Amino acid sequence: MTAKFDDLSGTSVYITGGGSGIGAAITDAFLAQGAKVAFIGRSDASDFVDEMQAKHGQRPLFIQGDITDTEALKASIDEAAAAHGPVTTLINNAANDKRHAVEDVDDAFWDWMIAINLKAYFFACQAVAPMMKSAGGGSIINFTSISYMMGNAGYPIYTAANSGINGMTRSLAREFGPDKIRVNALAPGWVLTQKQIDMWVTEEGLAAHLERQCLKDTLAPDDISGGCLFLASDMSKMMTGQSLVIDGGVVVTG
Repeated sequence: MTAKFDDLSGTSVYITGGGSGIGAAITDAFLAQGAKVAFIGRSDASDFVDEMQAKHGQRPLFIQGDITDTEALKASIDEAAAAHGPVTTLINNAANDKRHAVEDVDDAFWDWMIAINLKAYFFACQAVAPMMKSAGGGSIINFTSISYMMGNAGYPIYTAANSGINGMTRSLAREFGPDKIRVNALAPGWVLTQKQIDMWVTEEGLAAHLERQCLKDTLAPDDISGGCLFLASDMSKMMTGQSLVIDGGVVVTG
C-alpha cells in the first residue's frame, strides 16, 4: 500500500536520472500521486515512459541529456517548467559510484566524478530556486549516500562528493529558507538496483553488509521512494537542512 499525499497532485517534479534504478521508482511513485514528472537521463527511456503512461494514464516527460553538461541541464529544467509549470520539487538523484584506486586517478577522471556527483546538483538547485521562489516555495531533495559515513574504501571521489552534498544541502537550506524553499538530503544504504547486482554485488559482500544492518532484508528502489514523497510533501514542511537515512540500520550501529 502507498500513502496518499494529496498536496503533491498536479505539482511539477523534476528528477535527474529518473528512468532507471532508484530514479525510476521515484518517477513511478510521484506519478502515482498525480504529480507531473519530468526527468533527464543519458540512455533512451522510451519504453519506461510507455510503461508509466499505461500504468498511470499520465506520460512523464523524458528529456535525453547529460547532467554534466550544465547548459543542457538548465535547458531541460526550463523545458520541464514550460510543460508542467514551475518546478516545485527537484530530486537530484543521478550519480555514479564508479570504483577507482587512488593511484589511477587523473585530472580528467576527478573532474568527471565531481561533475556528475556534485557539480550538477549545485547547478540544478541554482536553476530551480527562482521558479520555486515565484511559486511560493518548494522542496529540493539531494541524494547522497551512507558510503561517506561508513568511510568506505574503493571510491574516494564518490564519498568526497557525498560528503560535499551534505554540506551544500545545509548551506542552501539556510540561503533558500526565506523563500520557503526546503533543502534536504536523502542517504540510501546499499540498494540492489540492477546496476548494483550486475557490477558490484557478491554473495560474500552482501552477506557482510546485511550482518551490519539492523533489519536483515535487502533494500529495493521502492524502499527509497517513500522518503522522497515525504520530503516533497507538506508533511515535512518544517524540515530542512537535514539528511534522511534509509539504510536498514547500518550507520546507526557502526
